[in-house]
Amino acid sequence: MSEKHDDDIIDTDLYEELDPETMLKLIEEEKAKTRKEEKTEAKKRPFPRWLFWIIAGTLMLNVVAIIPQTFSIPAIDFLITSARLSANDEIQTYKEAVVVVETRNSKGTGFAISDDGYIITNHHVIEGNEHVTIVFPNEGLFEGEVVESDESVDLALIKVDENNLPHLTLQENTDQAIDWDQAVTFIGNPLRFNGIANEGKIIGETNQTRLSTEVYLLDAPVYRGNSGSPIINSVGEVIAVIYATLNHEEYGRVGLAVPIERFYEYLDYE
Repeated sequence: MSEKHDDDIIDTDLYEELDPETMLKLIEEEKAKTRKEEKTEAKKRPFPRWLFWIIAGTLMLNVVAIIPQTFSIPAIDFLITSARLSANDEIQTYKEAVVVVETRNSKGTGFAISDDGYIITNHHVIEGNEHVTIVFPNEGLFEGEVVESDESVDLALIKVDENNLPHLTLQENTDQAIDWDQAVTFIGNPLRFNGIANEGKIIGETNQTRLSTEVYLLDAPVYRGNSGSPIINSVGEVIAVIYATLNHEEYGRVGLAVPIERFYEYLDYE
């Protein structure tokens, strides 16, 4: 998510300094070190068992102290939610069309909207780049060309040279009134994870941003890397694109999403 929008709040402390595999490896290394030290001490003199348990307990306390800094409770929650949602065949199909968008300086989310390689993401994800790296979950890695971009609505259109790609359907009837509190699904690449499905509700609109449009308020766990995530309604249509978060006076921390009609209005796509 972009830090350029000063009134959009991003939680920088949600980055994981250690991934789970690294954390477990460190734990095992500490255990091995303790066993080695114990054997060495045993050769010199009897090692009091009570002292071993004190050391072991201290080690575990240190590990517990590390976990909140590296693998937050909210992160664990959204992984559990994603696993539950991903058991649904429709969600699995949606996930095939959601891509990683990478530049030299950023990583975000995008999603294909046609079988011939057109992809939507945020302007701030690709800003300053004419070409980006696109990674589909099953089709692999492609070079993408930025063909359209509009900072005023924070949307961009990318093209990869490939056919028969999985893609999502955009809501065409943009005059249809939004059903506030409607349940929606969104898929993205938050933190250091890829292809995370989650759920929430559209709870209102706000114009408290630098964009030249009102945007939706999303009551859902949105994190760095969710920029460009599609918000999908109950009939499988993309109705908005996540681009940031905001600390709202009434609702607390919420996601912000650009309505899909802004894509039709501001970007040239046929």
